[in-house]
Amino acid sequence: MLIAVLTAAAPSLAAQSPASTAGAPPAWCAKLPRPQYAGLDRVPVGSDWFEVYRVDPNVYAIYEPRQWQEVISYLVVGRDSALLFDTGMGMGDIHAVVSALTDRPVVVLNSHTHVDHVGGNHAFAQILALDLPYTRGHARGMTHADVADEVAPGAFCAPVAGLDTAAYETRPWRITGTVHQGSVIDLGGRSLEVLQVPGHAPDALALRDVAHGLLFTGDTFYEGPIYVFGPGSDFAAYTRSVERLATLTPRPRKLLTAHNVPVSDPSYLAALRNATHAIASGTAQGTRDGALVTFAFDGFTIQLPASWRPSVRAIPSAH
Repeated sequence: MLIAVLTAAAPSLAAQSPASTAGAPPAWCAKLPRPQYAGLDRVPVGSDWFEVYRVDPNVYAIYEPRQWQEVISYLVVGRDSALLFDTGMGMGDIHAVVSALTDRPVVVLNSHTHVDHVGGNHAFAQILALDLPYTRGHARGMTHADVADEVAPGAFCAPVAGLDTAAYETRPWRITGTVHQGSVIDLGGRSLEVLQVPGHAPDALALRDVAHGLLFTGDTFYEGPIYVFGPGSDFAAYTRSVERLATLTPRPRKLLTAHNVPVSDPSYLAALRNATHAIASGTAQGTRDGALVTFAFDGFTIQLPASWRPSVRAIPSAH
């Protein structure tokens, strides 16, 4: 969700991070626990940081509810191997959680390489990625100065035992294989197709399980504020990516998203496409707050730099 390093012209991370007053929990804590989790099958894994939910047969949502990003990673288990789509904040031992869920060899693929999705990458030996300078740069790790807002006051509902917030950083990780648009990852009896969906980030990916009707959207869609600002973001590219996802056939049965709640209705894809078209054409009304403008829709918002201006050229052709 968040950008690791912002330029002086971009909105600051602190402006986006939820604030808290002294002695009071942050406002975002009031919405927890989210009611959508009550209907999911929780899987005990012996962790005090992660919560794990079975969202489809052999598919697990690994949720981090105690930090404001509420990031969700996914483990997909096949007959021969498993794929971990994102590794979260790096504030808990995600490798131990994955080991409790499967004994099959695990390969990591990130939905993109912002800090909240690669924090646990260093713990895994096999990592697939796009061959992009943006991705390779983030694989070198991020210093505490880069990511300090993730552990700032208001980032947690309560103090986290054992987490040294003054030393928090993301450790370097090694890319061991590359993927591209249309790559198919065979887990044994289960195949996952890689879709490049730049816009939120240059290396943004979605993952498609056609046989089981699943679409893992990363940060291209989730129920909450969708960020399309900061270095590497591109609203025109984002609009094209949304158009591609909204016109996928066969239509997915479930959207598995990267923040807040794991399972969303696929009808959101059409709503997201309509939203990007309305913004691009200037028919959607946004609310400016400092360096950002927010466009609100039913179930999600889209945030752009306040300097952004509408253009019908940003709307993809129907053909």
